[in-house]
Amino acid sequence: MPAKPSLLTAVGLLAGVAALSTSAIFVKLTDAPASALAAYRLLLSALFLLPVVLSARGSLSSLLKLRGRQLGLVLLAGCFLALHYLLWFASLRFTSVVSSTVLVSLQPLFSFLGAYLWFGEKQKRFALAGGLLAIAGSFVIGGSDLGFGGTALLGDALALLAAAAMAGYFLVGQSIQSALPLSAFSFTAYGLSGLLLAGYSLVLGVPLTGYGAWDWSMFLGLAIVPTLIGQSILSGLVRRIGASTVSMAIIGEPVGTAILAYWLLQEAITVQQVTGGMIMLAGIALFMANSPARSRREDRNPAPVSQP
Repeated sequence: MPAKPSLLTAVGLLAGVAALSTSAIFVKLTDAPASALAAYRLLLSALFLLPVVLSARGSLSSLLKLRGRQLGLVLLAGCFLALHYLLWFASLRFTSVVSSTVLVSLQPLFSFLGAYLWFGEKQKRFALAGGLLAIAGSFVIGGSDLGFGGTALLGDALALLAAAAMAGYFLVGQSIQSALPLSAFSFTAYGLSGLLLAGYSLVLGVPLTGYGAWDWSMFLGLAIVPTLIGQSILSGLVRRIGASTVSMAIIGEPVGTAILAYWLLQEAITVQQVTGGMIMLAGIALFMANSPARSRREDRNPAPVSQP
């Protein structure tokens, strides 16, 4: 059974969520195209994970043993992850950091919907009520973006699709977790999705070279801070305190992102955005708190941490 969070664990959770909160900020601080930005985030992350895979006992051998259905699931995970980052980074070009990040946080609802369809998991009435509350909050946020024109609503729609894609990655991770160590799965998913996005960029004529030092620092920042630091901390804490506790903590990510966006980007936050965000996050919290069956299974078999 996962241990109760200690002070050190609480600090780790805070640090992990704070690191995750920087992701959208790095995207906003560069004008690089979404597909190139996502490709470099994932390829650099895979490169940094390579020494871990080579040194960790059983990681490389487990990759070499992949066959048939397992190999197909890993490829599918890479496709979902590539789609998630492509859609989410594109959404940040059309809508605000706050709206995009909050809407991407609907990922747990898509995950639980997928778990119902895939694993046959059912939810309690309070969980369903929480889901409806979260959806209502997302409509409030969408309503707040009406005043910014159709491009903001397009960004909102892309963020929702990105949330669904991340849920797909999460569910595939649940299915393959017994065959691969976490480091090997992450390395493979990052590498495959990065290559897919690089190929996508080349086909569309999106440049992968010619970027300046500032852009490269943003690519590295995305790979190191939210991906390697944030996800590594939270993935490590999953085994100590359980996936359900970590998932609940990740709900606070949009708050950190909103603070950073206001401070670093001077991006205004409307009352309607705050209201919709609070309603949505409360709904997600209620939904997750009333899904004990899934929480117990995740605590026994931690899956990759799913977040932006």
